Amino acid sequence: MTALVERAVMAEPRTVRRSHAGFDRTFRAAATASAVFVLLVLAGIIGSMVWGGWPAFREFGFFDFVTGSTWDVNRDVYGAWPAIAGTVVSALIAILIGVPVSLCIAIYLTQYAPKWLKGPVGSAVELLAAVPSIIYGMWGLFVLAPLIARFVQVPLNQVVEGLPIVGTLLYSRVPSGTGIMTAGIILAIMIVPFVASITRDMLDQIPPVLRESAYGIGCTTWEVVRHVLIPQAGVSIIGAVMLGLGRALGETMAVTFVVGNANRLTSLFDPGSTIASRIANEFNEALGMQMNALIALGCILFLVTFSVLVVARILVSRVKVH
Repeated sequence: MTALVERAVMAEPRTVRRSHAGFDRTFRAAATASAVFVLLVLAGIIGSMVWGGWPAFREFGFFDFVTGSTWDVNRDVYGAWPAIAGTVVSALIAILIGVPVSLCIAIYLTQYAPKWLKGPVGSAVELLAAVPSIIYGMWGLFVLAPLIARFVQVPLNQVVEGLPIVGTLLYSRVPSGTGIMTAGIILAIMIVPFVASITRDMLDQIPPVLRESAYGIGCTTWEVVRHVLIPQAGVSIIGAVMLGLGRALGETMAVTFVVGNANRLTSLFDPGSTIASRIANEFNEALGMQMNALIALGCILFLVTFSVLVVARILVSRVKVH
């Protein structure tokens, strides 16, 4: 009897181990299948985009299509440069405006804000991220654009008209308020919640002993932020900025409302277009070579986004090394 009990006790762990091993194999197979599924979906998207845009690349040549400035549906002649330039310029404007504002918000919430104010301000920042992009576009078209036309474009035209370089960049032929600059401002407002929230969370996770040590040796708040907090959260801040840049590059509806949708890029305050806005405006009625050209634009947007990801990886790796 005792021997039977001992055998049962000895056999139980083996049974448990077998069941755990089977569950582990199943879990590993499910995780591997999920990773492979993501790769297959990405490969399918890339393949379909290249297949759909290949006729346009073959007809006009990749270089000529990228650098061409003519987009004529009637003659089936397409060039992507105005849309590419509008996409890049509006995204850069968004980064130049949005990132400093986001960093200041995160620093205020972690360093200066009293406890009773942290909650409301933090909730307001997160609420901005939940606003649909079409609402930003409508607000930009009906509120922001008239304000820019009246208080920025009209006075600015009187100052820069006739100037060689500045006049070309800032003079607006028709001060309607819509244009690349307005699109960049809208995009800046849209990326602020993402960059500010991520930066604030990263600053909150820095050990308090680092702050206290810096204050203990006589550092000011600016010196603590500049020499302690920012270096510690540098990798995360770069990731947040690149996330905001990716959002700015691919935004469609809000930009379509305020960019003006003109196939040119002459001035920051003149109407222009982006890749996403051109696709949104024309895709529903596109046929033949026009459809292929729009899909080719999508391929270029994918390449631009991929390039941003590569640059982000390089920057993060350099920050980690230093």
